[in-house]
Amino acid sequence: MTDDRSELFIGGVWTAPSSDNRITVRSASTEQVIGSVPEAGEADVDAAVAAARRAFDEPGGWATWEPERRAEILDRLAVEYETRAEAIFTAVSAQNGMPISIARQLETFPPVLFRYYAELIRKQPTQEVRGGVFVRTATVRRSPVGVVAAIVPWNVPQSLTATKLAPALAAGCSIVVKPSPETVLDAFLLADAAEAAGVPEGVFSVVPGGRGLGAYLVAHPGVDKVAFTGSTVGGRSVAQACASLLRPVTLELGGKSAAIILDDADLDLAHVGQSLFGATLANNGQVCFLGTRVLAPKRRYDEVVETFAHLMSGAAVGDALDESTLIGPLASRNQQSRVSGYIDAGISEGATVVVGGQGRPEGLDRGWFVRPTLFAGLGNDATVAREEIFGPVLTVIGYDDDAEAVRIANDSDYGLGGTVWSSDPDRALSVAAAVQTGTVGINGYLPDPSAPFGGVKCSGIGKEFGPEGLAGYQNVKSIYQF
Repeated sequence: MTDDRSELFIGGVWTAPSSDNRITVRSASTEQVIGSVPEAGEADVDAAVAAARRAFDEPGGWATWEPERRAEILDRLAVEYETRAEAIFTAVSAQNGMPISIARQLETFPPVLFRYYAELIRKQPTQEVRGGVFVRTATVRRSPVGVVAAIVPWNVPQSLTATKLAPALAAGCSIVVKPSPETVLDAFLLADAAEAAGVPEGVFSVVPGGRGLGAYLVAHPGVDKVAFTGSTVGGRSVAQACASLLRPVTLELGGKSAAIILDDADLDLAHVGQSLFGATLANNGQVCFLGTRVLAPKRRYDEVVETFAHLMSGAAVGDALDESTLIGPLASRNQQSRVSGYIDAGISEGATVVVGGQGRPEGLDRGWFVRPTLFAGLGNDATVAREEIFGPVLTVIGYDDDAEAVRIANDSDYGLGGTVWSSDPDRALSVAAAVQTGTVGINGYLPDPSAPFGGVKCSGIGKEFGPEGLAGYQNVKSIYQF
């Protein structure tokens, strides 16, 4: 069965597209066509931004609503998302290869975020009065930044949309979302949810298309802020466009995080297997914060390699919609080719292939699969230790002591995630604090909506989640009273 759409969701209204161009979606597991949607063109972006401007600028519009009214919409959006949750999980898994069991974990974030930001704006005052130094008082007012352009990738499409949509709506912004062409079916299900939730006309649009359309949206004169999640290369292009326009931008980019196994870590897979898998291999390795550089103490190096070999060898590889699958296909043929190239690079640089290697997994002749691969025997200067692979490929690197582990972890262009594994909470906290990264987990990893998420170095600019995420969609004005 295929899911075919004939209209675009422009400003909260289902509208005929400006051209006959369509995006055809294929299953990552079978390569068969599973649906299609209209491809938005520049005229559709113009219409979406114009609708967003009207919704934001008009007297009595969305931007002027009381926080409680916006919070009620967010709460209803959470309910409508949950009503469609299973269909969304299935659409995401079929499109990008995320195992359905993983989709039911990662793609449950949107309603959590909608409710979190609904509650936050109920509690956060829109202004505060401060005693001045040179003035009698200074009144600090928060207001929505305006029309937001959101560019969303294919790897965890709904959760990454919600990291922008939830705080933008909470702040009173209107928003135009451009989903990746690899994951558009779920984007239209979200549009259905927004319509059912009563998101006002003009406030939310979905314009599916490729990089050219994204560039057009980013540079559109009607846009006030850009929120981008994607590769570091793509982020640089977005940053350059925003810099020339002096336009605020949030960039959540790539990563090459370290999973630091301290010498007192519990490596019993019965205890830590699920947490280790989630922190290093979730979603077929297609998550930016995963700890794909495993740092192992040399005295336990072989044990660490053996632990990850068991973890990867025991993970069922197969159709993303199979309930037993833990590692599915990659999102596209291009991604399959990219990851296969990195596996070749690791082998050519002298890695010991402990698990996997070149070729397709046995018995999987269709779909964009690669063999989950574990490399040993390489240093931190190897290509597979320096560059983001975005697939189920791990490299185990040895170290002598905690100080060297931190040095190796910090010897990276990236700084998004990371983990520290130890039986000593204080020691783990000390090591975690020394790692140059935006986020780090101890004996596990899961971003929490209450705390800021974002990277340092080449992993991005700005923060999502928490009050800091809301602040990114607000302007702050100071009014001095004498």
